[in-house]
Amino acid sequence: MAEDSKKPQQSQSEEPKKRGYGQEIKFLVGFIVLLGAGFTALSLNQINDNFVVPFTGAVAKTSGFTLNAIGQDVRMVGTQIFGNNFAVDIKNGCNGLETVIIFVSAVLSFPAPIKARAIGLVLGVVAIQLVNLVRVVALFLTGSYLPQFFDSSHTVVWQTIVIGFGVLLWMFWANRFALQPRAQSA
Repeated sequence: MAEDSKKPQQSQSEEPKKRGYGQEIKFLVGFIVLLGAGFTALSLNQINDNFVVPFTGAVAKTSGFTLNAIGQDVRMVGTQIFGNNFAVDIKNGCNGLETVIIFVSAVLSFPAPIKARAIGLVLGVVAIQLVNLVRVVALFLTGSYLPQFFDSSHTVVWQTIVIGFGVLLWMFWANRFALQPRAQSA
C-alpha cells in the first residue's frame, strides 16, 4: 500500500489522450471510392465518346496552337498533331485526366472548408492541365528532334512528372490552404 502512495496522481487533463484515426480512415475510404468512381467513369464508352475524346481534342488543339506559336509548323486533326517529320496522337492517359481524377479525389475527400476545396479544385485542375500542355509540347519536340528519347520521355519521364505534380500540388494545397490552424497549447 505504501508503494501506491508514492505514485504521483495524474489529473484528468494530464492523462495522455488517445488519438483515433477516424478522420484518416474517412479520408482514405473517400479517396479510394472517388478514385474508383473516376477511373470507372473514364472507362465507360458514353463518357469516353461524349467527354474524353472532345476534351482530348481540345488538348491537341491547344498543344498545336502552342507549337505553332513557338515556330513549329503543325496541323491538328481530332486528337492528332502532325508536323513535317513527326506526328502524335494524344490518347487517354496523355490528356491529364488521370492526374485530375487523383487530385480531385484527394481534394474532395480531405476535410477542408468548401471554399478551400472549390479554390483548390479550380486552380489545381488548371495547373495540372498547364503542366500537361508542357508535357505534350515537349514530347512533340522530343519526337521531332530527338526521336531516340521519345519512348522513355513519354512513358517514364513525363508520366512521372505529371502524376508527381498532381500529388505534390495536393500536398501543397492541403498544408497551405485546407488545414485549419490549430490552437497552440500552453
